[in-house]
Amino acid sequence: MAASTPTEYIQHHLTNLTLGQIDGEWKIARSVDESALMGFWKFHIDTLGWSIVLGIIFCALFWAVGRSAKINKPSKLQIFIELIVDFINKEVLQIFHKKNAMIAPLALTIFVWIFLMNLMDLIPVDWIPHAFYLLGVPHMKIVPSTDPNITLGLSVSVMLLIIGFSVKEKGISGFAGDLTMAPFAAKSIIGKIALLPFNLILESVALLTKPVSLGFRLFGNMYAGEMIFILIALLPFWAQWALSVPWAIFHILVIILQAYIFMVLSIIYLSIAVEDH
Repeated sequence: MAASTPTEYIQHHLTNLTLGQIDGEWKIARSVDESALMGFWKFHIDTLGWSIVLGIIFCALFWAVGRSAKINKPSKLQIFIELIVDFINKEVLQIFHKKNAMIAPLALTIFVWIFLMNLMDLIPVDWIPHAFYLLGVPHMKIVPSTDPNITLGLSVSVMLLIIGFSVKEKGISGFAGDLTMAPFAAKSIIGKIALLPFNLILESVALLTKPVSLGFRLFGNMYAGEMIFILIALLPFWAQWALSVPWAIFHILVIILQAYIFMVLSIIYLSIAVEDH
């Protein structure tokens, strides 16, 4: 590929296919320098494309299995998906104690979608990017969860759901009370007014750190795993197979665990949002 040194090879694999404006003209960046010139308002086409494709695969697969589901003699794929749905449903029942028909489907979507995005990390690092390079595409990152734009986008969506669930369950006054009447409490009006700024600062920080921790935890773990695969790809051929296979086997656990952690924490945060103090 277009890399003559290890540094250029690593940089090439860590660069997104970027669409943005340079001097008022929309174009695809051919290098890291061109991507930097585009500023903040730019689009990572590969991240968006692969995440959308994987989301469509998830929806199409579950829809197809649901339509053809059988009570007698179900297929192995149906049994596998039923195990996933049952597992997610049990986790939701244990964590989210109020009735809400949206939580279980939301948890299932989060888990399966993130799992599929993480799973792309097991594809050898050169296969798909090299195929696109031969077609004239300068860069191609195929693991959406190694892009903080996706992980933070998912976590910010969870934060908006937290706010929405809290307002729906408790009303605007109840949500405002959560931000201003805890963790420090007072019985008198003067005491409540005096503590209000401190409570607001602490609770606002707590609310904002939830999406940050969710997003960067997923990004950090997947980015580190991708970096190790790239470094292994720089080794001689015999060393690549000796190291990549054990690391891929171990990384399967990371892929599943990160999707599970993101899902569980999202349910916990939503459960806290609707619970009374």
